[in-house]
Amino acid sequence: MIRILLFLVFVFLIDWYSYQAFKTAFPEQNWIKIVFWVFSVFVYLFVAYGFLTFTRGNLSLSFGRMISLLVLSLIPKLIVLGFMFGEDILRVFTGIFYSVAGHREGDFLPDRRKFISQAALVLSTIPFLGILHGVLIGKYRYRVINHTLEFDDLPAEFDGFTITQISDIHSGSFDNKKKLEYGIELINQQKSDVILFTGDLVNNQAEEMEPWIETFKKLEAPMGKYSILGNHDYGDYVSWPSKEAKEANMQRLYDIQRELGFKLLRNENIKIERPGASIDLIGVENWGKGFGQYGDLKKAAANLSDKSFKILMSHDPSHFDEQVKNFSQFIHLTLSGHTHGMQFGIEIPGFIKWSPASLRYPKWAGLYEELGRYLHVNRGFGFLAFPGRVGIWPEITVIKLRRK
Repeated sequence: MIRILLFLVFVFLIDWYSYQAFKTAFPEQNWIKIVFWVFSVFVYLFVAYGFLTFTRGNLSLSFGRMISLLVLSLIPKLIVLGFMFGEDILRVFTGIFYSVAGHREGDFLPDRRKFISQAALVLSTIPFLGILHGVLIGKYRYRVINHTLEFDDLPAEFDGFTITQISDIHSGSFDNKKKLEYGIELINQQKSDVILFTGDLVNNQAEEMEPWIETFKKLEAPMGKYSILGNHDYGDYVSWPSKEAKEANMQRLYDIQRELGFKLLRNENIKIERPGASIDLIGVENWGKGFGQYGDLKKAAANLSDKSFKILMSHDPSHFDEQVKNFSQFIHLTLSGHTHGMQFGIEIPGFIKWSPASLRYPKWAGLYEELGRYLHVNRGFGFLAFPGRVGIWPEITVIKLRRK
């Protein structure tokens, strides 16, 4: 209860300070102030209704719109809050100085300066437009990221072998078939030897994938398509009417994987073969720190030669630090997803790479190397809850393996 009250007080301060900015910047335009409060009240009523009817198993499009409206409303106001609160601190110190010096007559606090409010409102449009872009365009702004990795012990027959990794499809969030088909076409244009999908086909229920089966069936790879499960695929966030209903959902998800042409690896391995050589592909079920731990790496890697070249698909990157990098068998490359890069961040190659995801996951996006073992964390193909991406775009990863 105390947390809720503190949150409500914080929200009130955000709106109060934002109103002060509008009041100072537009002293004569009362209609602007009325529009501000009408919009704010509408947003909070809409969000309150959304949270009162929210269940984690129901991440519908309407819930996504509610989240996007809340973000669009609050983030720009936080920019305004920073300016206005900073100005208030300066006003207090100015008032104290003039009072002590005996130069203050009338009100203790100096009036707010109009240009500060105007600057705050102008700068707040930057995140507003960025978020709006992320909702309308960014969530389907697919980009292809290429990596070339060299290994001493890669079989010569696999020199130049290419992998396209996709992750976190979250089919229950899609709302634009044409743009999705563009993403599928872009994957096929990479013409990789294999396609590896590292989990979270759905948000919660297998039925979410039904409208998109024909679209994803178009994925092509000459040496196969392989997949694993992510934490959202198990239906653990849904209140099922019975154990049988949950099992039926799981079985339907397995069937859909087959319909899509994916070989689902559940704590098992498979050999990818070329004439005269092979590499081992390992797939574990979800294993995440703080999430479901269904994965069994020992079982998945059972009976593999210590000398073979190994690629592991494991949905959650925390698995790498907790088990994979110190595993008894040397795993050359681990492919993960899960984080989405929080669908929000700043990435300028060579200068900055930051997302709130970094506060939870030390390895949250891109390529990492530790103890001679590589981890790649895909930023995700789809989106979840917030129906947009700001600065962290949906990713198609192409990895080329080379022999040193």
